[in-house]
Amino acid sequence: MKGISEYLDLHSTALLLRSKRNKVLASNIANAATPHFKARDINFDAEMRKAQRVGPLHTTSEKHFPILAKGNGKEMLYRQPINPSRDGNTVEMNVEQMEFSENVMRYQTSLTFLNNRISGLLSAIKGE
Repeated sequence: MKGISEYLDLHSTALLLRSKRNKVLASNIANAATPHFKARDINFDAEMRKAQRVGPLHTTSEKHFPILAKGNGKEMLYRQPINPSRDGNTVEMNVEQMEFSENVMRYQTSLTFLNNRISGLLSAIKGE
């Protein structure tokens, strides 16, 4: 039988990573006018795989298609600007605001999943 921490682990890890990414994206937005500031981001998928200790996929037959994992496993990445600026700042407000909004929605979704898991546990404890 799984422990409670294992039961909640996926969603709690996602919540922590989403929170960390919110801070990074907010920092990018706050430094939009800072000369030579480089916008940063977190590769959420790579960080989740690392947190879950999921290794690269391997083929078991020569008939299988090989799968290559993206990213190099580094925690923080620099965002490549679509339109470079003259002052060397790579923050593009429309991109950062879109990424921030999407991340907030995904944070809320992870929070809802975690709350549902906890509610299920409470129902099981109460015998409902």
